[in-house]
Amino acid sequence: MISKLSRHAHRRPFRTPFLGFLLLAIGACQEAPQPPAAKGERAHLVETATVRSDSLSVVRTRSGTLRALREVQVFTQEEGRITALPFYAGDRVKQGDIVVRLDDTLIRAQLSRATATRKQADQNLTRLEELRTRKLVSEDEYARAITQLEVAEADERVLDIRLGYMTIRSPIAGVISARLSEPGNVVERHDHVLTISDPSSLVTELPVSELILPRLRVGDRARVRIDALGDQVYEGLITRIYPTLDPVSRRGTIEVELQPVPEGAAPGQLCRVELGTHAAQRRVIPFSALRRDEESEYVFVLDADSKAQRVNVQSGLRLAEKIEITEGLEDGQQVITRGFLGLTSGKKVKPVESGPRGPLSDAG
Repeated sequence: MISKLSRHAHRRPFRTPFLGFLLLAIGACQEAPQPPAAKGERAHLVETATVRSDSLSVVRTRSGTLRALREVQVFTQEEGRITALPFYAGDRVKQGDIVVRLDDTLIRAQLSRATATRKQADQNLTRLEELRTRKLVSEDEYARAITQLEVAEADERVLDIRLGYMTIRSPIAGVISARLSEPGNVVERHDHVLTISDPSSLVTELPVSELILPRLRVGDRARVRIDALGDQVYEGLITRIYPTLDPVSRRGTIEVELQPVPEGAAPGQLCRVELGTHAAQRRVIPFSALRRDEESEYVFVLDADSKAQRVNVQSGLRLAEKIEITEGLEDGQQVITRGFLGLTSGKKVKPVESGPRGPLSDAG
């Protein structure tokens, strides 16, 4: 027991110097960190484009639905039982064809009674006229007879007109597009029975921006494609420009008519209309050059010292990949189109040629 304690006591003095030596060796192996090598400042690379004025026309494509220019809904003007409804949906009718006939037995009976009453009043007035010449009748009685005849004639005319309403003729030549009742049904006054469309003239109504609307005129040509008929292009004509605009969307409405109507076109089909405005001088820049913030629209212009300068502008129409500039720029100026990351007004930049899409520099 004593020998073990003495052995441990003999080893204890050597432990502390050994640990100190080990820590010093580790500290000597670690090198002091070196500061990173300073990097040279890179140039801010940008792409530019020249402001120029060209004679350009605006082309816009709008989708719409074809409808018949003339479509008539046939309503009854008298009540009664339908005795004839000869045409079905898809049937062609000529103007003046009988399309609806109602049972007119009661109206004819009432008309016969009114005719008899009118004849009696006429005979009574003739008799009183003879007595009046001999002063055997008062003027009041004679006046009442005249009034009775006029009332009887009016009643007869009313019933004659109502009898005409029992037979309905087509007001236009066209195609039956809707048949809403059947023979034997009893209809009330002003019931919708048929719809007749004229397929020889098809139109579509299109929403158009307020920026383009002033450049369109009645009579301008348009190119029309109908999805159901493939990629064939058909001629269209602007026939109407509505005078009011939607105050929310700032869009107006125009009417385009197909001239002539192609084979296979029908109301309800989807169509796409290309509208082209007249060519005019417009100052344009690439759309990618235009920037916006809370204050205004702006671009960065390259000055003579190769510095980027912010210039506020007013834009107009979008023309494919270009945008019209109405205020703020002059022809020949260089505007920056790429390299906006980190770009500020007054910063020195270096223009480069257009290359693959990707970072131009560490700043753009």
